[in-house]
Amino acid sequence: MLAELFKPIRLGTVEVPNRFVRSATNECLTDKGDYVTDRLADLYEALARGGVGLIIMGYAYVRADGKSSTSQAAIHDDKFIPAYKRITERLRPYPARIVLQIAHGGRQSIPSACNGSPIAPSPVPYPVTKLTPREMTEGEIREIIQCFAQAARRAREAGFHGVQLHSAHGYLLSQFISPFTNRRQDKWGGGVEDRARILLEVLEACRKEVGREFPILIKLNSDDCIGDGLKIEDAVKIASMLGKAGIDAVEVRGGIGDSFPSACRPDIKSPKEEAYFSDNARKIREVLSVPVICVGGIRSREVMESIISTKKADMVSMSRPFIREPDLVERLRKGLAEKASCISCNQCWHPKGIRCAQLVKDRGQGPGIN
Repeated sequence: MLAELFKPIRLGTVEVPNRFVRSATNECLTDKGDYVTDRLADLYEALARGGVGLIIMGYAYVRADGKSSTSQAAIHDDKFIPAYKRITERLRPYPARIVLQIAHGGRQSIPSACNGSPIAPSPVPYPVTKLTPREMTEGEIREIIQCFAQAARRAREAGFHGVQLHSAHGYLLSQFISPFTNRRQDKWGGGVEDRARILLEVLEACRKEVGREFPILIKLNSDDCIGDGLKIEDAVKIASMLGKAGIDAVEVRGGIGDSFPSACRPDIKSPKEEAYFSDNARKIREVLSVPVICVGGIRSREVMESIISTKKADMVSMSRPFIREPDLVERLRKGLAEKASCISCNQCWHPKGIRCAQLVKDRGQGPGIN
């Protein structure tokens, strides 16, 4: 069954050489102006050289007030395009495809980015920042939609093979589709069709800028993992709407900032604990005719193969394992590994760049850190 993982697959007009996806991550490898750096290009080249088929570059914020973490990449102005080109040009010799994830933090934006006044669908306090966001006006919603569209245009001009809309983990688009964070009474809130309206309009606006030939993916929450939040039943309906509107692939995830660590579970010790959103991925795949990407605690080859063979998803996506082993795919292909060596300690994040804390401890260094 290993061969199934190495079969090519099409995302819209783009062919990906295998079924392995590096899920988007905030790498914290930008300069003080939030321009991407050569260190970030080094990280992506290592992933491409290591055999990853699809690399999703982490969280590029589409408007200045949408930054949700330190050292995060910006895409809200044309001035950022040349730096991104340096990354895409570095990857041209490899068969890997690279997609830029575009996002806005909404209520999860850091206070310094939004002058302590974050925006959101509704004024639902965010316990992490202890701030209550300001409810967006109709005009602001329209402006944000265009910010996503312009970010998609910049990504195409920078040489990316596509974009991924970030509608997971409790960021702005995810906030709109969740009844926990969207309590509006106008056409942007209420029933699932109205809560999903912004996703469809963002997709339409992006298509007007980049055309049908440029793949647009989405990272979609399937469960907020919080009492009054989004549930899989609504996520399936939203995925179906997106499929009919022309989305090219859906990466299925869950959890929001309020429900952490549901989105990034620690201490995965057995295959039974892996792929904790795979059942949700299967339900979403049943209503779509485009590829579905499963992400969330995938570690073992047997689990990867099972996801594909049982048609729970069409691709397998990982982040933490690739921080420790950027060459994991090639090692699996050669039979040198049966699983990732990542122990899911959740200590990858570092303000000077993501790295495997265990490698730092054992060897004094880690991938992506000079």
